[in-house]
Amino acid sequence: MNNNEDFQLKSIGRRIKLARNNLDLTQEQLAEKAGLSPRFISQLERGVAFGSANTIISICKTLKIDPNFLFGDLVKNSSPTLVDMIDIKFLENYLKLDSYNKSAINSFTTELLKLQTNSFKSKKDA
Repeated sequence: MNNNEDFQLKSIGRRIKLARNNLDLTQEQLAEKAGLSPRFISQLERGVAFGSANTIISICKTLKIDPNFLFGDLVKNSSPTLVDMIDIKFLENYLKLDSYNKSAINSFTTELLKLQTNSFKSKKDA
């Protein structure tokens, strides 16, 4: 396996884990729902294995994700995807928050954007 293939497998694995965590599923629960072994789910998430098309479809259905979430940055097109625009580590951390703290982060970012816009307008007018 070359470095590019290794990167691709690890990228897909991180996204599977992210989607699994978003649904609060353990590897064992995902494996059971998708008809796979927990060991195989672990290998997928670590980027040391990859499944058939049927396996990936089953995982996507179980996790309620679009395959573009897994492959979006690997099959580049002319327009960026949401996955391209979000820092994966930030998203992983955000998904671990409870609803109260998610709401706080959303309010905080809204206020930051207002400050940024006002700052930009002030600099433009100066």
